[in-house]
Amino acid sequence: MTPVDVPYWVWTLFFVVVLTALFVDIGIVNRKAHVPTRKETISWATVWVSLALGFGVFIWYLFGLQYAKLYLTGYLIELSLSVDNLFVFLLIFSYFKVPKEYQHRVLFWGIMGALVMRLVMIFAGAELVDRFHWVIYIFGFFLIYTGLKMFKDTDENFDPTDSGVVRLATRYIRITKTYEGDKFFVKKDGVRTGTMLLLVLIVVEFTDLIFAVDSIPAIFGITTDRFIIYTSNVFAILGLRTFFFLLADIADRFHYLKTGLAFILTFIGIKMLLPMTAELYLMAVGEESSRQLAQYARDLLAHEYKDELTTISLSVVVSAITLSIVASLMFPTKRSTAASVDTDE
Repeated sequence: MTPVDVPYWVWTLFFVVVLTALFVDIGIVNRKAHVPTRKETISWATVWVSLALGFGVFIWYLFGLQYAKLYLTGYLIELSLSVDNLFVFLLIFSYFKVPKEYQHRVLFWGIMGALVMRLVMIFAGAELVDRFHWVIYIFGFFLIYTGLKMFKDTDENFDPTDSGVVRLATRYIRITKTYEGDKFFVKKDGVRTGTMLLLVLIVVEFTDLIFAVDSIPAIFGITTDRFIIYTSNVFAILGLRTFFFLLADIADRFHYLKTGLAFILTFIGIKMLLPMTAELYLMAVGEESSRQLAQYARDLLAHEYKDELTTISLSVVVSAITLSIVASLMFPTKRSTAASVDTDE
């Protein structure tokens, strides 16, 4: 599909909406460190989802339904993977014993860093795909590998220090062994010193970078349009702080979500390899073959099925997420049942 020609005013409007929402969130509503109430988290979750869906309608109005479908598919994929990130963030906060009232600040700055990091990675990745189209096949194989690996991996034995990022950070940055309120830096003996909260922020940023390596190739399997990729990414990660507090108490209930995400990544990886498979098939049977399958392969390489593939991708993503949530609720684990009882009490 031809990349959408985005006027500068659309980019400007997008950033104005995003920065305004962030200012209201962190500058007014959450100016003081506190643990958000359930009413607050539900209200802000509604705001972020409404903004994302409203922007999808805006894309539909400006560029057409097909681009809106691509945006929505990308948003759902990134949102699902971002929710999976939240489980890891929960483990990080638990491991470092971060006071709940300071977690919001860490997540805010972590997300601000992610916005910049994703911008660089997305535009660099898109440029790479434009110059060397075969890179998309490497992404496809990588997603299949990641998806299959995710089927059997768990986060139960997660240890943030295993990555080495903690050792690297403490080697070059003076870090206190305590939390100093919501501050990232304090002065100790006249020397600017990082707090434990800074160390947690570094681990969160590094973790998001690792997740970005998985999630960005996934959306390249849907579209290579920079505008669609970046806007869907941004709206997916903007509400992470809110969703974190919303899901923190019920995280164990969605134990099948990782299985659903693993299926989605594997499916997208296979979809990315379809053109290569079609080309190899035509090489085997001959370009002039009159077989029906050969005709399908030629049509696929000519992008005749781009609309159908977009619809199928959206349907698969929605179905996989829905089924994983329903299955989690219908077949709870003992731990999730206990969490449910605790929440109700």
